[in-house]
Amino acid sequence: MQALILAGGEGTRLRPLTSTVPKPVVPLVDRPFIAFMIDWLRSHGVDDVVMSCGHLAAGVRNVLGDGDALGIRLRYVEEPRPLGTGGALKFAERLLDERFLMLNGDTLTDLDVSAQIDQHTRTGAVATLALTPVEDPTPYGLVRLADDNSVTEFVEKPAPDEIDTNNISAGVYVLERSVLDLLEAGEPASIERDVFPRLVGDGLYGCVSRGYWLDIGTPERYLQGTFDILEGSVGTQVAERMGSSYLCVEHGVENEGRIVPSALVESGCRIADGARIGGRAVLEHGVTVGENTTIESAVVMRGAEIGANCTLRGCIVAGGVRIGDHCVVDGMSVLGEGVTLGAGNVVSNGARVFPGVTLPDRALLF
Repeated sequence: MQALILAGGEGTRLRPLTSTVPKPVVPLVDRPFIAFMIDWLRSHGVDDVVMSCGHLAAGVRNVLGDGDALGIRLRYVEEPRPLGTGGALKFAERLLDERFLMLNGDTLTDLDVSAQIDQHTRTGAVATLALTPVEDPTPYGLVRLADDNSVTEFVEKPAPDEIDTNNISAGVYVLERSVLDLLEAGEPASIERDVFPRLVGDGLYGCVSRGYWLDIGTPERYLQGTFDILEGSVGTQVAERMGSSYLCVEHGVENEGRIVPSALVESGCRIADGARIGGRAVLEHGVTVGENTTIESAVVMRGAEIGANCTLRGCIVAGGVRIGDHCVVDGMSVLGEGVTLGAGNVVSNGARVFPGVTLPDRALLF
């Protein structure tokens, strides 16, 4: 089975993490984010992936290569300019099979795509959308179905009195190649708004799945996805590392502090006396943590150095960051790659410090 993954967006909502790193390969727990999607697809028989790239495309290639390490065939197409989801699909036409999956590249999920493909085959559909129920569908578009699972209507951002279903599109589609005939080469288009409505009553179906689904395009959702991976709320290979204790401390960690579940601490980390890591914490390879520092509900990426008597809570710290003593980083704040904070700084209330910025002692008391 073949899959086309749309991964051309700039990831603006995740900046500054995506200022220097393409969104598909931003680290998530212990691997590039897109690797979770590829692992999931491979478990459902996908062995050929076409990645539609745009922003920082070379960075995606450099990390993922030809897919051999991921157990798949991986090829790339690079749009010369953004053309929307439909335009990206048409641009990849020469590489696509008679039937293929199409997916948005910013989703963490374990939906049963095999059941979706089976339903697509049984119904003779032209397109089958994965649908997932959500508690509050008002920010999304509702998808209404008939008894035979054919799509009858789309309702964009419904008012409360319009909500008669809570099924929304999960951004996973099984498509026949004939869908490409509804698109014009080189023209911007949205498959969701320009193609699927034209197929209502003419081969468009929905497949409801109650698996895990999360768009990780914001810092809040990035952290939620991290915690759900650590604690096994979404099915991933990381669960094998975490085990029933929800704790993984790799060999080569120098720990004089305390690490509590759920937490993943990679090799080369050094944790000083009195420091507390967890719950819900990830320290990537080579992180240094000073005395009496607390890191909770946070991700600290490769090679960061955290001083003594600091508090990191509900935040994301990119690779190579240096944080001085007595600093606080919390409130869904994000520090970009290579940021340096002098002693006594407070970064809070969703503040974002962009790559390479240096703040002297007590420069920011947010």
